[in-house]
Amino acid sequence: MKIFKKILLVLLVLVVVAQFFGPEKNEGDLASLEPFLTETNPPEDVKVILKESCYDCHSDVTRYPWYNNITPVNFWMGEHVEDGKKHLNFSAWNDYSVKKKDHKLDELIEEVEEGKMPLPSYTWTHGEANLTEAQIATLNSWAKQLRTQYQAQITSND
Repeated sequence: MKIFKKILLVLLVLVVVAQFFGPEKNEGDLASLEPFLTETNPPEDVKVILKESCYDCHSDVTRYPWYNNITPVNFWMGEHVEDGKKHLNFSAWNDYSVKKKDHKLDELIEEVEEGKMPLPSYTWTHGEANLTEAQIATLNSWAKQLRTQYQAQITSND
C-alpha cells in the first residue's frame, strides 16, 4: 500500500508541475484575416459562420476557453489547431495560389456537406458552431460562387 501511495503522490506532483508548461497559443491578430475577407468579400451571415465555426482552428486567431489552461487539454487543443491550420488557414490566404484557393474552397464545401466540419469534438463545447442546414447552404453557396471566380482566373491564365 505504501508503494501505491508513493506512486499517486509522484503522479500528483507531475500533474501539478505540468500545469506550468503548455504549447504556444495561437493568439494572432484579427488583422491577419483582412486579406482573406477583402479578397473573398463574404456577406455578413457568412462572416458570422466563419467566426463561430471555423476561425478558431483555421486561422491565426483562436478564442481559448477556460479549460485550455489545464494540461493535457491544452496540448490536445493545440494539436487540433495546428492540424486545422495545416489543412486550411484563412490567415495565410494570400500565400495560396489561385488554384490552391479553389481547391481549399472545394474541400471546405465537401467537409461541411459531409458533416465532418466543424469537428464534433469542437461543437460539443462550442454549441454556437453547430451548423444548421440553412447555414450549410449559405456557406456552400458562397464558396461555390467564389470557386467560379477562381476557376475563371485559372482558365484565363492557362
